[in-house]
Amino acid sequence: MSAYNDKSSNLPDNPPHTMGISQYIKEIGRGKDGARALDRAQAADLLGQVLDGTVSDLEVGGFCLAMRIKGETPEEMAGFLDATHARLQRLPDAGHPTVVLPSYNGARKLPVLTPLLALLLARRGAAVLLHGTPTEDRRVTSADVLAALDVAPREPGRAPAPGELAFVPTERLLPSLKRLLDVRRAVGLRNPAHSLVKLMNPCRGAAFIVGSYTHPEYAGAMAATWTLTGAHALLLRGTEGEPVADARRTPRMEVFRDGLRTEVQAAQDGPLAQLPSLPAVDAAATAAYIRAVLAGEQPVPTPIASQVEHILRELSHHEPAARHAHAL
Repeated sequence: MSAYNDKSSNLPDNPPHTMGISQYIKEIGRGKDGARALDRAQAADLLGQVLDGTVSDLEVGGFCLAMRIKGETPEEMAGFLDATHARLQRLPDAGHPTVVLPSYNGARKLPVLTPLLALLLARRGAAVLLHGTPTEDRRVTSADVLAALDVAPREPGRAPAPGELAFVPTERLLPSLKRLLDVRRAVGLRNPAHSLVKLMNPCRGAAFIVGSYTHPEYAGAMAATWTLTGAHALLLRGTEGEPVADARRTPRMEVFRDGLRTEVQAAQDGPLAQLPSLPAVDAAATAAYIRAVLAGEQPVPTPIASQVEHILRELSHHEPAARHAHAL
């Protein structure tokens, strides 16, 4: 099963396009209590016009601020995903599932260990796609750490092979999505793009998306959207919003598959008996730590080791379909 199957888009091949988005802003811009939610097709049309660059900067700002006040419904997020998936330069279907790691928050207080998660998965034979772009200043990003590890970014024209990590910056998947993320730098507030990049599937083939949240209200919204779209995904409260478990304490982890939601890992309770030895936040120190862990000189933090096992277990659900595809 693909994480982006027929449940995830109810749009016709050529959905009707309205002129401008002012009529949508009138509906969503009536304040927290007076705003009206858009349906899925309307949301897809709205974001499609934003991504296509056919609306003014003022309209884009109005959309971002209105949605920040109102909040996104699952139907709206599904529509935003429809519009995004229709425009992404998606990685080709290579006949095997890909683990998708969205990395957009970076590190401020703790080292960003998303590259460690990605490399541990690749070492165990998984095809891994890490995508992202800096969304805040003064944070160390996965891109910084990958550069220190000599992992170069690449274009989305080739899917990662089993045992391979591919890092594809957001601007190479969809430049206009990167520009929408950058609106935050101008207005100082997040917008729906910051949620949808953690939910989207940049692959044409089967994918297992690892999503994270920073606040409980985002967990509920992400869960409802994945349930609606039928995604195959793992959700956890990651390290500072990154899709990797906090190396100090195992978080709750939930799996979404065919519209069903299952807890696969309970949150670790009680005081910590021992804190793991972690590097400084800077990219060079983090890269050196990751090299040491991969070389067996440092232990894999238990929460991250558990996350790896949960992800690999879920990938096994794709194997029969993949074998059948190769047999045809």
